[in-house]
Amino acid sequence: MRWRRTSPTRRQHIKRAARCSTARPASVSKSPSARRRKKGKNEVKRDDTLTLLDPQPITRDVLAEKYLKPGETAVDELFTRVATALASVEEESKRAEWEAKFLANMRNGAIGAGRIMSAAGTALQATLINCFVQPVGDCIQGVDADGYPGIYEALREAAETMRRGGGVGYDFSRIRPRGAEVKATASIASGPCSYINVFDHSCSTVESAGSRRGAQMGVLRIDHPDVMEFITAKRTPGRWNNFNVSVAVTEEFMQALEAGGQWDLVHKAQPGAALLAQGARQRADGLWVYRTVAAAELWDTVMKSAYDFAEPGILFPGTINRDNNLRYCETIAATNPCGEQPLPPYGCCDLGPIILTRFVKHPFGFSGEPQFDFEAFQASVATQVRALDNVLDLTFWPLPQQKAESASKRRIGVGFTGMGDTLVMLRLRYDQEDGRAMAAKIARCMRDAAYAASVELAKEKGPFPAFKADGYLAEGTFASRLDEPLKAAIREHGIRNSHLLSIAPTGTVSLAFADNASNGIEPAFSWTYSRRKRESDGSKSEYAVEDHAYRTFRALGGDPAKLPPYFVSALEMSASAHIAMMEAVQPFVDTSISKTVNIPADYPYEDFKSLYREAWQAGLKGLATYRPNAILGSVLHTEAPAAASASVPAAVIDPMYDVIAKRPKGGLPAVAEKIEYWTQEGKQNLYLVVSFLPLPDGRERAIEFFMPVGQSGESQQWVTSSMRLLSLAARGGFLNRALADMRKVAWDRGPVRLGMYTKADGTQVPMWHDSEAAALAYALQKMIASRAGDQQADAALAEQTPAEVASNTVAPMTGRKCPECGAYATIRKDGCDYCTHCGHVGSCG
Repeated sequence: MRWRRTSPTRRQHIKRAARCSTARPASVSKSPSARRRKKGKNEVKRDDTLTLLDPQPITRDVLAEKYLKPGETAVDELFTRVATALASVEEESKRAEWEAKFLANMRNGAIGAGRIMSAAGTALQATLINCFVQPVGDCIQGVDADGYPGIYEALREAAETMRRGGGVGYDFSRIRPRGAEVKATASIASGPCSYINVFDHSCSTVESAGSRRGAQMGVLRIDHPDVMEFITAKRTPGRWNNFNVSVAVTEEFMQALEAGGQWDLVHKAQPGAALLAQGARQRADGLWVYRTVAAAELWDTVMKSAYDFAEPGILFPGTINRDNNLRYCETIAATNPCGEQPLPPYGCCDLGPIILTRFVKHPFGFSGEPQFDFEAFQASVATQVRALDNVLDLTFWPLPQQKAESASKRRIGVGFTGMGDTLVMLRLRYDQEDGRAMAAKIARCMRDAAYAASVELAKEKGPFPAFKADGYLAEGTFASRLDEPLKAAIREHGIRNSHLLSIAPTGTVSLAFADNASNGIEPAFSWTYSRRKRESDGSKSEYAVEDHAYRTFRALGGDPAKLPPYFVSALEMSASAHIAMMEAVQPFVDTSISKTVNIPADYPYEDFKSLYREAWQAGLKGLATYRPNAILGSVLHTEAPAAASASVPAAVIDPMYDVIAKRPKGGLPAVAEKIEYWTQEGKQNLYLVVSFLPLPDGRERAIEFFMPVGQSGESQQWVTSSMRLLSLAARGGFLNRALADMRKVAWDRGPVRLGMYTKADGTQVPMWHDSEAAALAYALQKMIASRAGDQQADAALAEQTPAEVASNTVAPMTGRKCPECGAYATIRKDGCDYCTHCGHVGSCG
């Protein structure tokens, strides 16, 4: 870590505050026997507060949708399934013992990450590992000169990994830049960004285990010649929807930035003739300089994208590799999709958070001084180390290289969730020094317990095969900062796991198993919010979701209208306070921390830029920020509804029609409408006509579609052709299917705005479509529904507000397509999918 850059006063305070010896702290309960367990219940009761809270609807829903398997009806049945699976790799004589210990530990709050809780103990050939990092070389097929898989081999490996349930991170920096020479084919390279397009489209096609799309992280070095295109790529609506992106910012760049110097964009691949003619040159170190830019100019481009689009994130590979326990045998260039695990090629995330709120005694001081049970926490961490080590032997590996990498180093990631709520329950402010000191003390306790448990496991099962004591404990590594007795034990006995700690986002895990405790290391975003949910029958429901600490406070008799000052949420604290928390905890985490620094919309840009320098100076391994703004919108609707709203049945249109051999003779009633929509080129107008056949029961059936003659524009031919094909589909009895398929047509010219989407709270936002064809299909569906008297369709066609009518250009957006409103505005926020346009809450984890 870069402790030399941290102020001495703060550093000394953190070290003193974080001491966690084996002696019982003043705030620890007298003995483990003081913890009472009531058999037959799903939770161990450390005090009476756990019995005061009935499960929230969000907990029941997420548990059922994401984790319970056929035949399971309660969380304890799930825990039993997972505990049995984890114990199955132990020696037969020890399985019953460890099954009981793993089960008790899960009841206490030590759970697995989403893949473990979902797939362990099932017949699925799905990995229990959440994420991987996989290499991409500088060739198309086979392997490149350094042994890295070619682009399409890497694509195949990624597809297999995502199909089995794992997310993937990549460093694309090895791929030669746009304009580089390709001698083998006498051609010019198209650059890494063009190939990221291919990986993105592959991800959107491959459905991962658990019926969700795989997450991806794309990394490019700050000195790659195509870094400008990489930084600005996601400003284009719809591009790289299945990727988070981060720039790897080197020590050398930060030094050049501070010095106000120039920065070379370089690669080992030789530039093509055109670039050589423009001044490209070869440096003394053999790298080719494609061009030189001002470091400040490049940094400003990164910062503006992060300020307006929340991406790219920033990684500091110098800090990552200097701190790495295995720097003697590996170099890390990328992270998993959420950033908490910097990993070598084929490295994996074997994660398991511990719910910290379960270890708070006398929360809020209603029945005594609030305390954190460090002794119980240490015991839970030790058992969790063994459980996660067993996952490595139990899981299905998508690729043999992943299995080999894991077997050699046995990385695991014990973590926590609910840190924000835990501090609230201890009456400590997240954004003040005493709150940070407690967080550091908890993290140090977790570190020491995990490393000690891994040494004990090495005595029993052997150290990881790549272990070399001198390299592992070399000056500057994370392990070199452990207490001397623990380092002596590692040197004598080895250690079972190269890395043991990771603070990940916990998304649906916190929702399903922790009563919506605050996510990972984050403070609560809000104390209550609304969740909108689309049911399997097409109806929609909405209900209130409450934060665990808020619920507990209220259940114990606190007045929710007068929350004490230690109830401080994410947007109520300064950006520097978020970074200070990371600075306090990161020294005790051997990988990294996934955390979003939330800042208000009016946060000054110059202050925003300073946050990233502050993170580098604090020795952090990376940073991600989120600022709600006109482009991204707000990520969460925090007005609690009066009650769960009643479900509204979806409109049903009978799809069963007879085949009509030919158009009936004579005139037919028809509807003509002027269709107005907006593309990247501005407002577009088109007239369409739909003819209807009267039916004996009084209904009318759409039977013919056409575009009146005389309309100019390049789209006339394809529209006319589409109308004729729809007419055939209408007479063939499959019009609904044809229109639905037409709604799926996509193009590469950005989203098209047409119509309005009505949210659950009655407000309306513009509808977005993937192409002109999709937009016109939507318009025709509404014309048909309106003719039939469908009131819901009429409401959806409500007139736009004057401000919306006046906006004749497509608003810039970023993110994946929202399943509710269709806008390309779904981003990852603290490990979950949020639509920044309509507020839809999607999958987490």
